[in-house]
Amino acid sequence: MAKVDLPRWGERIFPWRGGIWTILFLLILGYARPSLRSCFLGLIPLVGGQLLRFWAAGTIGRYRGEEVGAVQLVTWGPYAFVRNPLYLGNAAIGLGWAIMANSPGVLGVFLLAFLAIYGGAIIPYEETFLEKKFGPAFRAYRDRTPMFFPRPPFSKKWRGPFDRAVLWRSERHSLWVTLGGSAALISRLWW
Repeated sequence: MAKVDLPRWGERIFPWRGGIWTILFLLILGYARPSLRSCFLGLIPLVGGQLLRFWAAGTIGRYRGEEVGAVQLVTWGPYAFVRNPLYLGNAAIGLGWAIMANSPGVLGVFLLAFLAIYGGAIIPYEETFLEKKFGPAFRAYRDRTPMFFPRPPFSKKWRGPFDRAVLWRSERHSLWVTLGGSAALISRLWW
């Protein structure tokens, strides 16, 4: 059996990650059977995920586009706790939508798809880039900072530059998608 080159696979799907999110959302929407309770419960991780995305985007201070890139190795802000706070924010938003959908099957499919796409392909691709660019500094950061779930002892260096202007440039789209997707899911209460 041929071994899959995860960074190469991640490179191929990286530009399509927004479209992949759209497909996952349509799956969630199609199978959604929300209740008022599930909508309220889903808002908790959803709002937390969007706030985490704001913090992470302002910390890296640049728009994340169709190609992997980094001007510097960011190890402060939410990056002091996890290596992938933007994707953790995405996971929380998706989890919120899956909870709102009120369907255990949707929740399971979402979690498996997220782990396969991000944990199995996109993150290895990005980390290969970061290791080539920043070498030992990235390897030391990777060794002390978990991929998704913070663990003690926490870095004492979590304060650092934050650019509020980048929020409008790079996160307004994410915010509109989160609001629009949430409204569509809540509307399923009536149809």
